[in-house]
Amino acid sequence: MAKVTSKYQVTMPKKIAEKYSIRPGDEIDWVPAGDAIRVIPPGGRAVALDRESQLRLFDQATERQRNRSVKPQPADTPDRGWIRDDLYERGRSHRHQHSGLPVR
Repeated sequence: MAKVTSKYQVTMPKKIAEKYSIRPGDEIDWVPAGDAIRVIPPGGRAVALDRESQLRLFDQATERQRNRSVKPQPADTPDRGWIRDDLYERGRSHRHQHSGLPVR
């Protein structure tokens, strides 16, 4: 994620710049696209997309997001003898013992 400076400047990630052959001094276009902003590299053209193209791009983005959200499930996780809540409780007890506060 990039930050916007006080001068409204943004640093482009190097991988993106390399992929699109963007070099220092190149001019890029910023095009409003609904709730997003399209960045058009040098030599590119900001073409207004028809409804079918917009929907196709939306479907592709949705599928990419769906694939990102899938987290591999561990196969047969061995029983460690404890669960996450046990660790949280242990941490709370330890904190209270060393703080002088009564343990709940």
